[in-house]
Amino acid sequence: MAENNAVHDEMEMGFIDDLLPLVSVQDEATVSRTVMEHEGGNVVLFSFDKGQELSEHTAAMPVFVQTLKGRLTITGNGKTVELTPGGLVYFPTRIPHAIVAQEPSIMMLTMITPARK
Repeated sequence: MAENNAVHDEMEMGFIDDLLPLVSVQDEATVSRTVMEHEGGNVVLFSFDKGQELSEHTAAMPVFVQTLKGRLTITGNGKTVELTPGGLVYFPTRIPHAIVAQEPSIMMLTMITPARK
């Protein structure tokens, strides 16, 4: 069974057995939900209706983007790729990037955070 608590003890193994039911596509909207926070990284799910987007922005940490369902156009640092389920994109810190849903889609964002001292 999936864990419902997004914040976990850093010395505990985190586990979610199925990410897709944790966020749903809503009409004409982009939705985000943090599903896991651990030392060294956080995971946020996004759902996009067709045509919804995250306009160009930067991240204060390195991030990985993976499409779980649907099709996304991702632009970063002047390069554009189409990301479908199974595809993975990496952005170093502060690289401008944008995401547009070509169809109803679900995306997983993994943020790499510094280790706590």
